Amino acid sequence: MSDEHQTWAPRDPSAASTSPGDDEGAQGAQGKAPGKKGRTKRPKRTGWRRLFPTWRMVLGSVLVAGLLLVGGFFAGYQLVDIPAANAGADAQSNVYFYKDGTVLARDGEVNREKVKLSQVPSNVQHAVLAAEDRDFYSQPAVDVRAMFRAGWNTATGKGKQGGSTITQQYVKNYYLGQERTVVRKAKEFFIAIKLNREQSKDQIFEGYLNTSYFGRNAYGIQAAAQAYYGKNVEDLTTAEAAYLASLLNAPSAYDVVAHPDSKPAALSRWNYVLDGMVKEGWLDSGERSTTEFPVPGEAKPSTGLSGQRGYLVQAVEQYLTGNGIIDEKTLATGGHRITTTLDKKKQDAFVAAVKNNVMKKRSDDREPDKNVRVGGASIVPETGEVVAMYGGVDYTQQYVNNATRRDYQVGSTFKPFVFTSAIANDSTTQDGRRITPETYYDGTNKRTVQGPQGSTGYDPANEDDVDYGQITVRTATDKSVNAVYAQMAQDVGPEKVRDTAVALGIPKTTPDLTASPSIALGPATASVLDLTEAYATLANHGRHGPYTLVDKVTKDGTEIELPDRKTEQAISREAADTTTALLRSVVEGGTGSAAQAAGRPAVGKTGTAEEDKAAWFAGYTPDLATVVAVMGQDPDSGTQTPLYGALGLDRVNGGGAPAETWAAYTEAALRSSPAQEFDLRTAPGSDEPQEPGDEGTDTIDGPDTPDDTDSSSTSPSAPADPTTPSAPTTPAPPGNGDGGTGTTGDATGGTDGGGTTGGDGDGTGTSTGTEGGTDGDNGDSDGDTGALGGGLIEGVHGAREQGE
Repeated sequence: MSDEHQTWAPRDPSAASTSPGDDEGAQGAQGKAPGKKGRTKRPKRTGWRRLFPTWRMVLGSVLVAGLLLVGGFFAGYQLVDIPAANAGADAQSNVYFYKDGTVLARDGEVNREKVKLSQVPSNVQHAVLAAEDRDFYSQPAVDVRAMFRAGWNTATGKGKQGGSTITQQYVKNYYLGQERTVVRKAKEFFIAIKLNREQSKDQIFEGYLNTSYFGRNAYGIQAAAQAYYGKNVEDLTTAEAAYLASLLNAPSAYDVVAHPDSKPAALSRWNYVLDGMVKEGWLDSGERSTTEFPVPGEAKPSTGLSGQRGYLVQAVEQYLTGNGIIDEKTLATGGHRITTTLDKKKQDAFVAAVKNNVMKKRSDDREPDKNVRVGGASIVPETGEVVAMYGGVDYTQQYVNNATRRDYQVGSTFKPFVFTSAIANDSTTQDGRRITPETYYDGTNKRTVQGPQGSTGYDPANEDDVDYGQITVRTATDKSVNAVYAQMAQDVGPEKVRDTAVALGIPKTTPDLTASPSIALGPATASVLDLTEAYATLANHGRHGPYTLVDKVTKDGTEIELPDRKTEQAISREAADTTTALLRSVVEGGTGSAAQAAGRPAVGKTGTAEEDKAAWFAGYTPDLATVVAVMGQDPDSGTQTPLYGALGLDRVNGGGAPAETWAAYTEAALRSSPAQEFDLRTAPGSDEPQEPGDEGTDTIDGPDTPDDTDSSSTSPSAPADPTTPSAPTTPAPPGNGDGGTGTTGDATGGTDGGGTTGGDGDGTGTSTGTEGGTDGDNGDSDGDTGALGGGLIEGVHGAREQGE
């Protein structure tokens, strides 16, 4: 198209200056063009409407808040992990029980015992659910509505109220703490949700039951059952379960014994629980109508470790760890339920016997009385069960258990083992006579023990230096004649005697259990419990099984396997029964006659340690073996002290307080059972009379060498020559104390026989006579007996021996 055909209309000058808005406004004023929509200008809000947000503002705020809540939830869920249990959540006591199920002691500060949910009866479970969370098994981990309701009630002055589920409460108990803060509540919320995904409802409920506080320092339903009703959780009635469940709401406030004024509130809560059980179909309405409020027992002081409890717990722990049942670290974690073999009635009887026969005889006016200590143990021979033990005056005052310590000489209570070994080994005297209760021995004071090669150089003294001359083994046992039993140990063989003692139950690691003639006088320091085990073997006709203190052990409902207790015939029945027959006369007319007060057939043996530092009585009836020891120990320095002057006596001996205590305990312990006679099968010919033999002696002043003395033909000893010089011995107060011996040492004799006695009395035992000494100088009470010329042989520390 050419330019000339285009025509242009002239522009309105005014149009160039018109703005689009003006044009649009003009159009609007004149009307809308066809097909176009224009926006109507909203009028401004005026008046009271300006005070309220528009719906757009509300919707926006809700959307923003929702986004923040969702974001916060996911952030919290990601950031809050399930933590480790708090410091006290897993802490438990080891709980110790008497054999009848009565609580003996707890060894920790936290009174908690965990139980499996399967151990909690359904009525107890339902009571807790009715009290705390009836929809626990059907609802989520958290109840948001309940939380808001509780928050609203608290905010509006209706008191602090909980809106937590059982899951949340468990989280608070086990993972967090009891503080009331927003942070703790937020953590509780998220942990509960996570925990509900990782654990079953049963696991959570079990944890809740084991961590909840019920008052009276009881954590967990089992501890609560014991604290309020003195029974295990499986024995609770529905009424009792409902009361314990009520306590979860206000543990201390609802204790109607500690706070009688709170009983109306406690009853209201108790009824609420029972009514809830009926509503949920967990309790029959008829049973509900007849249910009476179960008043709990009095609150008991903490069963700590005072009195005898500490000693008993200590002994049980040593038994568990020593026998590899539970290692020390595992035991320390707590949570074990340990049923012991201890009999509560017998235990109480032991404490009473010691109190009446020893403790009441002490006086603050007598200095030696402050040193008096007592140890005791009692075992059923047939089972090996320790049924009672006395460890000391109070575990919190005197830590060392006198029943298990191994530092006091057993004295003449060891002599029966020498005789038992003689019968078991069919032993004979040096001149070939068979050893029986009727065998004669030379009981001359300080008679030198003779061996196959002649004198051994060991010449123990009898009690109060009494000469008995030719006496039977029975009489020597009744009077506890040291000279006879030292010779018998040599005749049997010290090694064999030692082996017999170990077979009976004396630990082979016992200090000073040395194979020498002195073993007969009891220098060994076996414990009271060790000695009781050995005597129980004799009572059980020679069958030995290690003692046991534990009947059952469980943790978290799982029973821990105990080692099989095997008994074996340690020695022949004839050897054991012949010893029992021999010991009968000790009680009937010997040094242990005080034991007759038990009022039933009994046998036993007295004993006294060196320098009267301990006095013993070990005895048994057919159904109970018991040992009692009275010991001397300075409470400040811990050193062993003689018992001279204690209990108002010149000397405490085995036939006194120990035998009296033994009799009182045995009578009380067996009072409800009929007396039993001993069923004995003694060795053939053990009661046949014998004539005195011609076994020789080695006097303290006569020459005797291996070259010119035959042990089988030496003549009976004559009284010592008063003109023979010797160092004086330390005198002791008179009495029936049975003395022991010191530790074994070596003595070196001279080179030639025939000289006078010589040597230093300072404990070296070296004979220094000009031509050689026949015997080393006795010296003082700390000296050693010397040896024959030319020999290096064994001597014994402590020349003065005591016998009964």
